Amino acid sequence: MSLEFSHIAHTYGAKEGTRALTDVSFVAPGGEITCLLGASGCGKSTLLNLAAGLLPVQAGRIALGGATLAEPGACPPPEVRPVGLVFQDAALFPHMTVAKNIAFGLPRDRHSEIEMWLARVGLGGLGERYPHQLSGGQQQRAALARSMAPEPQVLLMDEPFASVDVVLRRSLRRECRLLLREGGTTTILVTHDPDEALDIADRIAVMEGGRIVQFGTPQELYNEPKVPSVGAMFGGAQIVRARFRDGAYECAFGRWPSECALGEAGREGEAVDLLVQARALRLELDRDGVPVRDVHPLGARSRVLFRHSGGAELTAEVPQAAGDHIRPGARYRITPDPQSLRAFALG
Repeated sequence: MSLEFSHIAHTYGAKEGTRALTDVSFVAPGGEITCLLGASGCGKSTLLNLAAGLLPVQAGRIALGGATLAEPGACPPPEVRPVGLVFQDAALFPHMTVAKNIAFGLPRDRHSEIEMWLARVGLGGLGERYPHQLSGGQQQRAALARSMAPEPQVLLMDEPFASVDVVLRRSLRRECRLLLREGGTTTILVTHDPDEALDIADRIAVMEGGRIVQFGTPQELYNEPKVPSVGAMFGGAQIVRARFRDGAYECAFGRWPSECALGEAGREGEAVDLLVQARALRLELDRDGVPVRDVHPLGARSRVLFRHSGGAELTAEVPQAAGDHIRPGARYRITPDPQSLRAFALG
């Protein structure tokens, strides 16, 4: 079933308190994984808590499969909602074995399913252990099994992999994606990590300042960002402030022809933000160019950091063979490859 948020707003504190959400609307499709992505304080956890029933809905409506789940004056508590919850710290009962943790939300006639759920999350044979006897990754698997075993219509996950080490995190979230997709569970996952969102999500809602600035598939956000911050977040692009004059973009790193940019070039004298990929920059030695501040090998490629005298910085990535010949202090003329920029007018 799809989970729909319509015109959600939320404020903490009194009437003049802190606005956490402003007119948020989107639909998390049934059976898919939707990520709420953004920096701390953007409102993503508040939105998740409203869906879970941990916070009352102040304005707007949350619907599940078309039926109202919560609205002002009608906010059922978490225990009566058809949702499962997974938190960052796993929140397992420390005095219960893993098997009893999973059994906690199941009626007695379904306790025979516990071993099946242990096997599904890779914990077969570990049911009699206690949480403190498990690794961080194993604890999160147990928490996932406990939340999924009752077969909730919606699973809500708040930074579920943040406390797991980086290497294990990658494998765990991919295993989690397969498990959720195979079960057809409608899932909303909160994260601040763009890589994690790309790795696990079918759709992503990018949040800034209590609003959704773009909602779409990973491909849409990567290929067609609506705002510069989304392009920088997913494409690994950099934001360069420039001004459009006489058919070109003037910035701290040179004068770049507008033919390099996708979309409209801009109005004369208009300030713009340019998105540029580090790998889409050409470097030529030029005594009047921008000085190199640092060169750092990245394996097959090298990262070259430039710093303008005004303080602006720009990163280029070049093949390792080329990077071996670049030295700090050398000056280069920097130009983007054709059609590699994306321009956003500041208005």
